[in-house]
Amino acid sequence: MSIVRVREHVNPLSKKYQTPISPPDWSRLYHDLDRPLHLDIGCGKGRFLLQMAQVQPEWNFLGLEIREPLVEQANGWKAELGLTNLHYLFCNANNSLRPLLRSLPVGRLQQATIQFPDPWFKRKHQKRRVVQPDLIEALAEALTPGGKVFIQSDVEEVAVEMRDRFAAHPAFVCEHYDWLDSNPLPIPTERETSTMERGEAVYRSLFAKK
Repeated sequence: MSIVRVREHVNPLSKKYQTPISPPDWSRLYHDLDRPLHLDIGCGKGRFLLQMAQVQPEWNFLGLEIREPLVEQANGWKAELGLTNLHYLFCNANNSLRPLLRSLPVGRLQQATIQFPDPWFKRKHQKRRVVQPDLIEALAEALTPGGKVFIQSDVEEVAVEMRDRFAAHPAFVCEHYDWLDSNPLPIPTERETSTMERGEAVYRSLFAKK
C-alpha cells in the first residue's frame, strides 16, 4: 500500500472548505444499501474502517475526511481489496454532514465514531474543532433510535468538550458514568494503539440515541 504525506492539520474554516459537497448516489457506492451504516467522522488515513469493513461484512462503512489526498489513497486501498461495503468521501464534515445524512435512506445510520480529532489547543482556534453543536444536531436527526456514537481522544480537554456537548443534547444519553476503560469496537485506531503502548490515557465515551 502506497503512503501519501499531507499536512497534519487543515483549517476547516478556510475559504476552500466552505462549499458543501453534493450527496453521492449511494446505490453506486455500496453493493447492498440495506445494510446498517457506520460513519467515521475524520477518518484520517482510513485504516480503521478498512479493517472494520473486513471483520464486519454485514455493515456498510463511510469515512469522511477533509484531507483529499488521504481520501484518494484510502479509496485506492479499498479498491485493491475489492471491498463493496466501504467508501471514503472528501468533505468538511461541519458543513457537509447534514446534506449527506439527509440523502441517505431513512434508518440506515446506526453507528458513528469521532476518534482523536484535531485538538486545536489555542483558544482562538477552538472554533475549528469538529464536534460543534450543528454536527451533533445532524447526527441526532439521522441516527436510528438506539444508534450509537462513540467518541475518544488522548487529550482530556477535547474529550470532555465532546462528551459534554453530546450530553447536553436532548437526543443523546451517555451509557456510563465515568470514562470507558476499553474500546467497545473490535478494531482500535492506530492513534489509540500507539497511545496505549506509551502507557498514556485515552478518554472514551459512548452515547445512545434516544
